[in-house]
Amino acid sequence: MIGIRSIVARILDGLVVVIGAIVASDVRLDSNALERPDFILVSFVTMLTLVAFPAFQIYVSWRGRSSIAMISQVCFAWISVQAASLVLLFMMHRTDHVSRLWFAYWTSLTGIGLIGIRTIAYLLLGRVRHAGLNLRKVAVVGNGEHARYVIDQLAQSPASGFRAVALYTPEQCVVSSAVSTFADVDAFATFVRAEDISELWLALPLAEALTIQAVLKTFGDDLVNIRLMPDMGSIGLIGGAVTVLIGLPTINLMASPLSNAAMLKKALFDRLFSAFVLTVLAPVLVVIAIMVKLSSPGPVIFTQLRKGADGRVFRIYKFRTMRLHDEQAGALRQATRGDARITRVGLFLRRMSLDELPQFFNVLRGDMSVVGPRPHAIEHDNHYKPLVDGYIHRYRIKPGITGWAQINGFRGETDHIDKMIGRVQHDLFYLRNWSFWLDMRIVAATVVKSFVHPNAY
Repeated sequence: MIGIRSIVARILDGLVVVIGAIVASDVRLDSNALERPDFILVSFVTMLTLVAFPAFQIYVSWRGRSSIAMISQVCFAWISVQAASLVLLFMMHRTDHVSRLWFAYWTSLTGIGLIGIRTIAYLLLGRVRHAGLNLRKVAVVGNGEHARYVIDQLAQSPASGFRAVALYTPEQCVVSSAVSTFADVDAFATFVRAEDISELWLALPLAEALTIQAVLKTFGDDLVNIRLMPDMGSIGLIGGAVTVLIGLPTINLMASPLSNAAMLKKALFDRLFSAFVLTVLAPVLVVIAIMVKLSSPGPVIFTQLRKGADGRVFRIYKFRTMRLHDEQAGALRQATRGDARITRVGLFLRRMSLDELPQFFNVLRGDMSVVGPRPHAIEHDNHYKPLVDGYIHRYRIKPGITGWAQINGFRGETDHIDKMIGRVQHDLFYLRNWSFWLDMRIVAATVVKSFVHPNAY
């Protein structure tokens, strides 16, 4: 059943789409968009927004969840709607009837409006909950340090609207004077029901299966949300999300950290962004190709085998920056500062990272992503894999043209093991904390500062 808040949100979204079209028309065309042939397109996109947004989980509760994740989800949903409308225009051969600049203004203004409304609502609700209103009471089941950590996190997140009010712990550990502590499960259950507590969080290790089963049996007939927050701090997780395989709930301890929906979002951005870059920079690519050809004998494009997602081998493309030379079998020498093999044109391309531009073709082919851990030569993989903890997990997702490690200074020659350790640590941070918004931040940082870098040679 759709709640009143969800209905209001849908109405506001529809209004934002229409108002965005009108404002874009005033800016671009000095006339009302609804008086032009674009009226049908605006109506279609408004209806598509109201139909598609629920599929993107836009109208679910964001209580206690990241505002950045919320903004990322809204951005992806709105871009997907507009991409679908463009496909429709192409199929109907109506692209000549719509101003491209007006469409760009409409997409941007509406996107800002959709994000702005939610950001304001998110902040206002946070203030209301911080003041002690619109709260959800939480009862915690757990022992020792992990139970304390969960309750401390609740206390440090007042804007989430969750408040810890009870703790069931057989160890009888006192966590906070503000939290009622119980050692008897029946007394705990009576308190939860009397206080109308709606959230029951199990802060238990996975070995406590009997305790978890007992709690589920005790509250099996109560309308209370029961959530498991297992104590897995000692496990270095890559992923950690819960999925369903062959009908069984599964916790990913070591698996790809991206869900199917996240991978679809990332793939859509990769294809659209790469197509845009290659189209806009086509003249630049031609000029660079001529410069490389004239710089020294040899092919314009340098190719090399690299590992992609799940260790699949692919051939990476780069503009050639070195003179032709022989490499010892099974070994590969990295470029160093003042390397005599690098041509003058190649040095310029490396400093500006322009030699990486052909990798957007790798992205279009599906071998790479715009953002991800940088792929290393297979010889370097074989060398560093036994030396650096977690090295192999870089290949849980597609490698990228740029990444979190690169914008934080870990690029270029790895002449010391500490440099590779730092790079891998940043790559694993990216895997554990991936979001569409983080990708956008990395792309922006790459454009702003990473094309010219002291370690690029």
